[in-house]
Amino acid sequence: MQFVSDPSISLKISEMKKRVCWQHPLVSGQNINQTRLVLDTEESDAQDFSFLVIGDSGTGQYRGDSPQRRVMEFLLEQGDGSSFALHTGDVVYLVGSNEQYSENFIDPYREWLVGGHQPDNIAYDQMVFQFPFFPVPGNHDYYDLPWFWGLLSQVTLPLRKLFQRQFDLDVGWHGSHKGEVYAKAFLDYLQGLSDSELERHLDTHYASCSQSERCLRYRPGQFTRLPNRYYQFRQGGIDFFALDSNTFNAPQALPDTEAGQFLRQQLLRSRRDLMQQKTEALRAAVETTDLDLEDAYSKVEQIEEQILDIDKQLTNDSESIVDIEQLTWLKRQLIASWRDPNARGRILFFHHPPYVTEATKWYQGQTLAVRQNLRWVLNEVQHEVGNLIQGGSIVDLVINGHAHCLEYLKTGDTGHADAHLNWVVCGGSGFSLRRQRSEGPELREKQDGESERTVARSHLYIGRYGHGSQKHRPYSGLRIDVKAGSPPKIILRPLVVERFQHQWQNHVLDAIEI
Repeated sequence: MQFVSDPSISLKISEMKKRVCWQHPLVSGQNINQTRLVLDTEESDAQDFSFLVIGDSGTGQYRGDSPQRRVMEFLLEQGDGSSFALHTGDVVYLVGSNEQYSENFIDPYREWLVGGHQPDNIAYDQMVFQFPFFPVPGNHDYYDLPWFWGLLSQVTLPLRKLFQRQFDLDVGWHGSHKGEVYAKAFLDYLQGLSDSELERHLDTHYASCSQSERCLRYRPGQFTRLPNRYYQFRQGGIDFFALDSNTFNAPQALPDTEAGQFLRQQLLRSRRDLMQQKTEALRAAVETTDLDLEDAYSKVEQIEEQILDIDKQLTNDSESIVDIEQLTWLKRQLIASWRDPNARGRILFFHHPPYVTEATKWYQGQTLAVRQNLRWVLNEVQHEVGNLIQGGSIVDLVINGHAHCLEYLKTGDTGHADAHLNWVVCGGSGFSLRRQRSEGPELREKQDGESERTVARSHLYIGRYGHGSQKHRPYSGLRIDVKAGSPPKIILRPLVVERFQHQWQNHVLDAIEI
């Protein structure tokens, strides 16, 4: 039995639409753009600004300590003057349950919340940020917990509390209810309002943002909801596009050919091998007294992730759905941004990385699906506004999570519009860290019968390294400085909080100018 379950893409899309009353007559009748917000601060027009990035952070205590809290404290120290924070997804582990929000999100990030001096009094669905906070959903924010594991987690609760200083599973009775918990925590959750309540709400929180549209006003300290699971906003002339990659990460269905059957058999063999590895890892965690339990938990979670990816590749055609509505929206908004003389740059952020050198991600079907879908969007944009781009970067930066590391990569000649772009993976802000793949920093790809070629290279990788008493766990966040000018100068400042031999040290690494 799988420890977690992942709703289908079609279900994720339909349920999230219900939660924000997508295109309700009262919404569309007032020309409200449900994918855009306006950051209502005095600094929103300043061309010199900074912002913080974290991801894959929402885990409970490890050995009586909290890596994500230590990362947060370092961000507070190094992030003075920053305008907002982005979160690249997996806000709360392990299954996005509201049962874990207090310990795994509210308490670690209490300084960013109104009433944070008393974090125990803040309900997960009533959070108001005094420091602007812009997340995207990760896969764990959509996961659910089968009833058997929910029951088992409660039966073993006394034992888990006893050993909490050593290890905790980060689960309770249930999971995210297909992303509902994330929606109630961060989105402008409109489902259940009467027509009169909805009309009053729209009048209060949505204002004119152009000659023809109204959009949500994000007011720190007062109202800090997001309009949708994917959205955009502008800061200092830079357009930020937040995406939900959980609905365009489905691998293509295997072809009904001899080659397709061969691939299916290979995947089934890999799945059996992984199931055996998971069984052995669970047995070792139970039988070995001197095992690092956090390592065992990490290994099981990593294997589960690989099995889920294989299951997505083996699924039937009806489940191989692509969120074309979101991708088309991104295409149109990028084109509009390029045609807007007030826009001087573009940054995308979403959970699943198209390019990454973490040990298990590059060959996963989801990585390929996200890369192909993003390429389609960027190729379309290039076709429409290539005369405006004139050899520049179609987007200035792409920021992802999902891989538990901090990484900076740059693509080479990919044969597509994603060539020669800057990519950052920021997913090492709290949950168990991962190693870099043994093949090294170069990523190679074979396209359309061509010979394999290098398409990207990693220039910085910060993840787990060493073994035994020499094991290093460098958790991380990121400060990004954006400078005036067009195109903008962007400076990455990696912030590392490292645990080594039961001691913690903070490091500000050399800045990377891109």
